Amino acid sequence: MKKDDVKIVATNRKARHEYFIEDTIEAGIVLKGTEVKSIRLGRINVKESYAVVEDGEVFIYNMHISPYEQGNIYNVDPIRKRKLLLHKREIKRLSAAIMQKGYTIVPLTVYIKKGLVKVELAIAKGKKLYDKREAIAKRDAERRMQQHTSAKYR
Repeated sequence: MKKDDVKIVATNRKARHEYFIEDTIEAGIVLKGTEVKSIRLGRINVKESYAVVEDGEVFIYNMHISPYEQGNIYNVDPIRKRKLLLHKREIKRLSAAIMQKGYTIVPLTVYIKKGLVKVELAIAKGKKLYDKREAIAKRDAERRMQQHTSAKYR
């Protein structure tokens, strides 16, 4: 793996189903040493996590990083809140976006870039049940059209 390659460690596939994604931002994350080792092993879960702006800083909640097995006393709480590293203008943009009704900040992917753990955050608006059904129906229709236009049906 080259130094500038990106290794995707975890994705939040449910987020694209549950939310309309408006905008994305890359953020660094403050971690302890054993957490980084555990992330490199892929022992991270971002399905139920979300980010909040508190006092001009952004924190991510409910991101589960399993304790590193050889970490013993250096392991920390697996679901503690973790600070995200963003520029001030990015934090202002996020806080302005979530002031609008229905918007939230959800992580889409966690990846390693140039040896650093990064999180791709999305400004998202929650979907209603009928929006989800509409998306599923559209996807099924596209799949059927693709199947009928393939070489097998000619």
